Amino acid sequence: MTRAFITGISGQDGSYLADRLVEEGAEIHGLIRGWDKDSVALSKRYPGITLHDGDLADASGLSQLIHELAPDEIYNLAGISSVAQSWEIPVITGKITGIAVAGILDAALDLNRKTGSRVRVFQASSSEMFGTPSQSPQTESTPLSPTSPYGAAKVYAHHMVQVYRSRGLDVSSCIFYNHESPRRPETFVTRKITASAARIAAGQQDFLDLGSLDVERDWGWAPDYVDAMVRATRHEKSGDYVIATGVRHTVAHFVSVAFSAAGIADWESVVRVNPAFVRTAEISSMLGDSTKARDVLGWKPTVELNELVAIMVQEDMRLIRESSSPSRSVAP
Repeated sequence: MTRAFITGISGQDGSYLADRLVEEGAEIHGLIRGWDKDSVALSKRYPGITLHDGDLADASGLSQLIHELAPDEIYNLAGISSVAQSWEIPVITGKITGIAVAGILDAALDLNRKTGSRVRVFQASSSEMFGTPSQSPQTESTPLSPTSPYGAAKVYAHHMVQVYRSRGLDVSSCIFYNHESPRRPETFVTRKITASAARIAAGQQDFLDLGSLDVERDWGWAPDYVDAMVRATRHEKSGDYVIATGVRHTVAHFVSVAFSAAGIADWESVVRVNPAFVRTAEISSMLGDSTKARDVLGWKPTVELNELVAIMVQEDMRLIRESSSPSRSVAP
């Protein structure tokens, strides 16, 4: 039986990874920082998962936990995941998203050497590492030139992956482009869009305020990207892989698809550009080339953007219907 340790298990990617590993019959341990509603929901859905309350910044405590668990696979999905938030807390972002990764890698390598076991490690890298790309589409060899604290922290972690791989650790990374699902929180613009479209259609909201509508992104389906991380982690030779659809769309297109799915044809009348949401260092366009992952891992995306957005909107509309339905009375 595979024993897996997942940091960030209560997040979007962590929860989908937990879904997959539970289906495989794996023994799953997850790192959380405090019991929030997502952690509670995860423990209720899968009571067999063991959750450990800990801090990524506590390298000693994390190393001790990794040695105690002696996992076969470690998936590091935790960290400050918002570019905007990284500007508000750049030092914390550097510690959690960057430096903490070195602690995980060092603990895994030490465990390998002490036990002779083969611990496989996965690090979630990000397209934000490319900053304003020097080429399009971007590949694994595109120069890294981050333009945000988040991107810079991810670059440090990405380089540490390569350093520890050279020391003999089986560690792989996927350079993830934007990937979405109904499990995204509304702090991400994609979920903000789909949830707002559903609320406006239900008469619960009047307008949606956004930043630039011209920004282009390569959006994929989160469960597809989780499939890529498992394939990369278990491949016979560790490596780095760009995970992207190879198709980019503007925010305006994402908005139009979302509002159409909600039954609103004239989205322009209810969507406003708010200068307060326009980022000064916004990367205007991102497009990934996942040829290596397709050729080496046999990976490919299965859900295209319009279907992805429709799934998200349908789920947000379902949540609204459930919240507005009268509670059923229970007979004494």
